[in-house]
Amino acid sequence: MKIIINNQEFILHPSGAVFWKEKKILLISDVHFGKVAHFRKYGIGIPKDASQENFTRLNSVLALFDIQIIVFLGDLFHSKINNEWALFAAWKKKLSQRVILIEGNHDIIGKHHYSDLDIEIYNELVIDDFLLTHHPTESEAFFNFCGHIHPGVKLRGLGRQFLNVSCFFRKQKQLIFPAFGEFTGNCYLMPTENDIVYAITKDEVIEVSSN
Repeated sequence: MKIIINNQEFILHPSGAVFWKEKKILLISDVHFGKVAHFRKYGIGIPKDASQENFTRLNSVLALFDIQIIVFLGDLFHSKINNEWALFAAWKKKLSQRVILIEGNHDIIGKHHYSDLDIEIYNELVIDDFLLTHHPTESEAFFNFCGHIHPGVKLRGLGRQFLNVSCFFRKQKQLIFPAFGEFTGNCYLMPTENDIVYAITKDEVIEVSSN
């Protein structure tokens, strides 16, 4: 789905990523690399191969657009370094794009590890009229791109059918990104009449009514 914000074009992808056409920037939030290994360490039954899913989805999105910069809006890695870090490092070294991380609350790995991979780190970043953060931030001067919440929405159909899906949640001056990563869960939000919800299905992003 293509949307316009502040005269800029953004493409919302079903993976949860967003391509900023004019800047050739790919925006992604809450990948939570390492979460599968973290769960397995504590005996939670997740298939080992599940750790590859984030990389597969990322590579698919990267192949779709002419991307010069990748911006992760926080919670890139779930916790401390584990055996998924080597997979992430190997993946990063193959990239030609500039990579930026906006720090999230889960980003506790020492900054020198990211510096060794030529990843830039910021608490927040301003690009033109846009403020990029991890936590949702209200700003009079900027439109805020953020993550953290893992937004979802409950869709109601005929016959009392309900469907819970991830979504992009848009307020007047803010777009909250869905979690890109696997096994992250959702926080289901209740939109008001001034909010716009872009629900994510397997193959597309669709705007849904707040009613």
